[in-house]
Amino acid sequence: MELSRRDFLKASGLGVGGAFLLGAIKPDKALAAPPKALPLKKQIGEKTSICPYDGTGCGFVIAAENGKILNIEGDPDHPINRGSACAKGATMRQLSADNPWRLKKVLYRRPGGTDWEEITWDAAITQIARKVKATRDASFIAKDADGNIVNRTEAIASLGGSALDNEECYLLSKLDRAIGMVYIEHHARL
Repeated sequence: MELSRRDFLKASGLGVGGAFLLGAIKPDKALAAPPKALPLKKQIGEKTSICPYDGTGCGFVIAAENGKILNIEGDPDHPINRGSACAKGATMRQLSADNPWRLKKVLYRRPGGTDWEEITWDAAITQIARKVKATRDASFIAKDADGNIVNRTEAIASLGGSALDNEECYLLSKLDRAIGMVYIEHHARL
């Protein structure tokens, strides 16, 4: 016997109506499972924040005690992520300054070396600036093959991150363009 869609709906309606009449379904009592209880925020030590990784704006609850971050988890009351977190947001705890595995000093390994040594921030920034300048000077292109002025370098690229705010991204892109970079990208697009 072939059952049409209309016949299926008629039979379903008759079945549900008959169940009500026979008392198998009690409309005053719901048979669905109760909703899961969401974890309640502690009265003290918890603050809400926004994820710094992308423009979605997911909310997180940060639990802190005595100025130390104990836990970071998705905010169940936030309308965007409702307590969930992507892989990057779930690792937000690693950004906190009191993370015991986070490096607090600059480590440098000399070319061909096997050991890391501590250097100052000034020494690291100076060394990076020298290498960027040397690479730019060695690869600078003033004119293209058609004689057009291009003033660029194709040997350096910039990869931005969503942990940067708008002002930092603006300054980074200005610096990149000022030294002639053309390969400027953002990690969210890769």
